[in-house]
Amino acid sequence: MSLLSLNNVEVAYDRVFLAIKGVSLDVEEGSMVALLGANGAGKSTTLKTISGLLAPERGAVRRGHITFGEQDIGGLSPPHRVRMGLVHVLEGRRVFEHLTPDDNLLAAYPGRHARSRFNELREQAYIYFPRLAERSRTQAGYLSGGEQQMLAIARALMTEPRLIMLDEPSLGLAPFLVREIFDIIRKINREQRTSVLLVEQNAKAALDIADHAYLLENGNIVMSGAAAALKENPDVQEFYLGGVGKTDYHDVKHYRRRKRWLA
Repeated sequence: MSLLSLNNVEVAYDRVFLAIKGVSLDVEEGSMVALLGANGAGKSTTLKTISGLLAPERGAVRRGHITFGEQDIGGLSPPHRVRMGLVHVLEGRRVFEHLTPDDNLLAAYPGRHARSRFNELREQAYIYFPRLAERSRTQAGYLSGGEQQMLAIARALMTEPRLIMLDEPSLGLAPFLVREIFDIIRKINREQRTSVLLVEQNAKAALDIADHAYLLENGNIVMSGAAAALKENPDVQEFYLGGVGKTDYHDVKHYRRRKRWLA
């Protein structure tokens, strides 16, 4: 059953620049989906379209439908979407640097339940991210980049989401931290049955943990399927996984193949 569905969604900035062009994708309940693509492909715009954060950047949906839990959410505000269980962890971490991790988690807690529920959710977040428990009284601005990324994800968990959208969680992190964070994301997905929509340029790391994947190029979905199948695709291997063996990137047949693929 689809938790999130985009049907032929088109987004423009300033009513002129077409950022995404008829994008359709689905995220099944409890699944992990990767959205891959190069810089400028439209990945972040797709997430902002879903979470309702286009307006501050003068973007707007020109056509198409977005449903979450079988409800059309196109006209709903971002806070309303969060209350429905849809949360967006933005690129660049964006934690409250002057607050401690404890206070960051409290700021994200919706407050609809008793303080005891906050304590339960905080404890759960610290189980997933024990480094944060050790630094719970340190100002977030003094945490490492990896710890700030952990805090951004932990803060999202305080809303008890049905779907977490993660925008480039590996950005600027060392490989061992990327592995650690991606392992935790997968653990949350499996244990909490929280659906995940993961935007990544690190295609290998994303395909290693995702169930399904979409490939976005120039605002268009050009390929989709099981993550394992995309990993074996020669085009994906060549252009997103570093190639296979000694590949001549100027070989005419590869150029023609990619041109046909993007068409």
